Amino acid sequence: MRFMFVGDSMTIGRSGDYTWRFRMWQHLATSFVGPYEIVGPRTALYDTEANVPASSAYADPGFPADARRHLAGWGEGWLHMAPRIRDTLTAHHADVLLVSLGLIDLGFYTDSVQTARNARRFITEARAANSRIRMVLLPVIPNIRAQSDAPFAAECDRFNELLAKAVADLDTAGSPVLLASSPPSYDLQHDTYDGTHPGPSGEHKLAEAFAGAMHQGWGLGGRYKP
Repeated sequence: MRFMFVGDSMTIGRSGDYTWRFRMWQHLATSFVGPYEIVGPRTALYDTEANVPASSAYADPGFPADARRHLAGWGEGWLHMAPRIRDTLTAHHADVLLVSLGLIDLGFYTDSVQTARNARRFITEARAANSRIRMVLLPVIPNIRAQSDAPFAAECDRFNELLAKAVADLDTAGSPVLLASSPPSYDLQHDTYDGTHPGPSGEHKLAEAFAGAMHQGWGLGGRYKP
């Protein structure tokens, strides 16, 4: 089974991060029964000093090169990934997409309604490449901006409602879509290093959200053990 991580800056990570992708790889390596592979067109972290996605400085240098693959970008959201996912899947043949997108869209590009439309387009485009694709979507976790910007916080909440509706509308037996649960104990002060991007504890909680959805919904993998 082939897994692809799709996301924004919270998923690609920056130089020196472990990333939640690393935590998910550890989980799959210890709990997944049968062969699996992590696929995607990119492997790098974001180099914040050079302002380019070109760093290989993972916190654990033992993170295997073939497990570093992903489709994630600093500053990229549903807006950017929807038109890209069909070609990416055609080239890399994933069976399961683990998707964390939306915060950057709402913060800089599109409102909740248009962001939800882009999420629906993403699902349609993914199925155009693989009619049996499975997807797990993570709701937006509002960042520190939401604590002082009420309209932005409301847009985050509204988008999560629209995303849940999209999952309910578009889930099929042949190409199932799951909505992961937002980590209930996620704390911006303790689980991020800047109010947005996950630190080690936050990485575990994001990986656990995806692992829990797959285990409960499809019986894939075991229970997450940090």
